[in-house]
Amino acid sequence: MTDHVSALDLFSIGIGPSSSHTVGPMRAAREFLVGVEVDGRLADVARIEAVLYGSLAATGLGHGTPSAVLAGLAGMQPETCDPEVVSGMQQAVEHGGGLRLLGRHQIAFAPNDLRMAPLTRMPRHPNAMSVEAFDVDGASIAREVYFSVGGGFVVRDGDDEQAVPTAEAPFAFTDADDLLRLCDAEDVSIAELSWRNEVALHGEVAAASGLDARWAAMHACVDAGLAATGVLPGWMKVPRRARQFATMLRQQDERVTAFALGGSAIEQGRASSLLASDLPAQWLQAYAMAVNEENAGGGRVVTAPTNGAAGIIPAVGYYAMRFHGATADELARTYLLTAAAIGSLYKRNASISGAEAGCQGEVGSAASMAAGALTALLGGTPRQVENAAEIAMEHHLGLTCDPVGGFVQVPCIERNAIAAGTAVAATRMALLGDGSHVVSLDTVIETMRQTGRDMKDSYKETSRAGLAVNVIEC
Repeated sequence: MTDHVSALDLFSIGIGPSSSHTVGPMRAAREFLVGVEVDGRLADVARIEAVLYGSLAATGLGHGTPSAVLAGLAGMQPETCDPEVVSGMQQAVEHGGGLRLLGRHQIAFAPNDLRMAPLTRMPRHPNAMSVEAFDVDGASIAREVYFSVGGGFVVRDGDDEQAVPTAEAPFAFTDADDLLRLCDAEDVSIAELSWRNEVALHGEVAAASGLDARWAAMHACVDAGLAATGVLPGWMKVPRRARQFATMLRQQDERVTAFALGGSAIEQGRASSLLASDLPAQWLQAYAMAVNEENAGGGRVVTAPTNGAAGIIPAVGYYAMRFHGATADELARTYLLTAAAIGSLYKRNASISGAEAGCQGEVGSAASMAAGALTALLGGTPRQVENAAEIAMEHHLGLTCDPVGGFVQVPCIERNAIAAGTAVAATRMALLGDGSHVVSLDTVIETMRQTGRDMKDSYKETSRAGLAVNVIEC
């Protein structure tokens, strides 16, 4: 059997604004202290020193990384923490509150105990952090280096070079060609094959409840974003727009309904045209923006496969629910399981980390996953699914990661909205064909990996190039 990335790991419930810069560091910090406690040394800790390196430091302030590290040291977990408490951790500690390690052992914590080293790049991954514990005499109790490799996944230095947390499953696959062969051999869809793996790994009840919880969290995130108002954190004072867009679109919905019910033949034709194209596409963008505004505000989101690209898969799923009649069960099973199968290929064979591959690894992967999943939901064959996933990524190749000010706001929020539209367009193209095409999904994934490798570091989540330096901070 071959190692397999579970859908429940790829889609994890956490908080914004970043899976690699918020969720990952929180998990790493907590994991470090759990290890110290297992060794029976937690009570001996008098001081903690944490250092953020490379990209993790370069955009750490905008991503809330210091507060996330402190929250992890305090024992909080992304799945269950209070986002508002996490966002205030750095300020609380700096104002003399100290830190209660794992919620049990109180120590003092000075501002210089958490340092940034943006110019120091670790060889294994640009998102690196070290954590060290000292006793009252200053002697080191333990020290670990962690890498936040995207999507909230964390790898400890010295662990196996395979950076993808995996488990054995009966129908695991290494690439898209392998996946299609398995589907042919078993005469099942990609979603059904993935379901069998999830049941083998987690049991039917846990797999079902886990998938249900993840779609419910995605659905709730869209709803929350559509209802929220105000300004996002940071010096740019970016206003939330999803609610305003939704209000305007509801007014259009009402006009379309009025035309369709009692208007002239011309008005009825106009209503039919709007329903067929413009309004669904505009709602799709509003859904994506709603999620990413929630993420930018530090709210509850699902890595899909990362926080920076968290709006695309929920938006396309919500769109399918509203405009194609998809049920919650179909979205949790067919949609998410197909998306996870595709996402696992990017995780295994390339990268979903913006610091490693640029935004093609985040938004590009998410658009590819959403396109393939929507194709499956609308009745596409496994080969049409693979075709849709390939089309969506092919047209995101080379996309840089250049967040202005280190915040997951500009251009990230609008970028998710545009990519959601690309995913739907890719689905339409794939469903018009028979699944045969020139460029395979495996080829485009390898091309993305090579492109990310060749991309200058300044264009990979460091805020040292692109829009990040051409938008003047004032």
